Amino acid sequence: MAAHEAFASPLYFPLRRWLEQLPPSPDAAAVAALAERHPIIAGNGQRIRFVPPRPDGLAYECRIWESGEVETRPDNWHDWFNVLVWLSFPRTKVAVSARHVRAMTADGEARGSERDALTHFDECGIVVLSSRPELLDLLRDFQWKTLFVERRAEVERHMRFVVFGHATYEALLKPFRGLTAKAVLHEVDDVWLQLPAAQQLAVVDARLAAELTSGRYVRPRDFQPLPVLGIPGVTPENTDPAYYDDTWQFRRGRLATKRAA
Repeated sequence: MAAHEAFASPLYFPLRRWLEQLPPSPDAAAVAALAERHPIIAGNGQRIRFVPPRPDGLAYECRIWESGEVETRPDNWHDWFNVLVWLSFPRTKVAVSARHVRAMTADGEARGSERDALTHFDECGIVVLSSRPELLDLLRDFQWKTLFVERRAEVERHMRFVVFGHATYEALLKPFRGLTAKAVLHEVDDVWLQLPAAQQLAVVDARLAAELTSGRYVRPRDFQPLPVLGIPGVTPENTDPAYYDDTWQFRRGRLATKRAA
C-alpha cells in the first residue's frame, strides 16, 4: 500500500490536519517548519524544536528537557510521525518526556518498569473511548468476537480509537497480522462523541497529560493489549466474522488462559 493510500485509514484521523499540509513522505525539513508555525512549550519553558541528531552523547530525553530539541532523523517515517504526534498531543508528549527525566538516575542511563511503560505507550499507545462502559469491559476481557462482531454496530457508534504511538502510525503504513497497540480506556458521554475532531483530540490530550503527570501507568502491564486489525474499518478482511477466529491474533486474556490450563 502506498503511503498516501494508507493515510485514508480511519486511524490516521488525529494526524489528518497535519498530513493535509505536508508531502506524503517523511520530509524532516517540511515537518520541522510546520512545527515552527505551531509552537509547543515544555513545562520548564523550553520551546520544542525538531533538529537533526547530534552525536554528542546527550540522552534523547535529557536533550528535550535541557534545550527543547527533539532529535529527528531525515527521511525517516518513525521520527516524522513522532513530530506529528507532538503537534497533535503536545501536552501528553511533554508529560511523557518529563516523566522520563524524573525517572532517570543521576547518570541518566538506568531504566526500570516505569520508563519501559512510558516507552511502550509513547511508541505503541492507543486511547479507546466509549460512552458504553460494557463495550470497554468486553475489550478488557479479551472478548474480541463479541465486541467486534456481535456488537459491531455499537462499536462503530459508541467507541473511538485514537492512536498516540508514533511506531503504530508507522506500522499502519503496511499493517501486519498481529499488530498490537497498548491501550488505555476512557469513558466519555455521547456529547463528546459528537464533538468536532479537534475538540475530541484536545480532551484526549488533556486527560492523558493529567494521568501521566499524576504518575499513573508505571508498568507495561498497566496497558490493555489491543489487536489493531480487529478495529472496524482498519482492514476490509475484518468484515467477515470468521476473521476473528484467528486465535493467534485475537488471543484470550491472561486469566482466561490460566483457567483453561
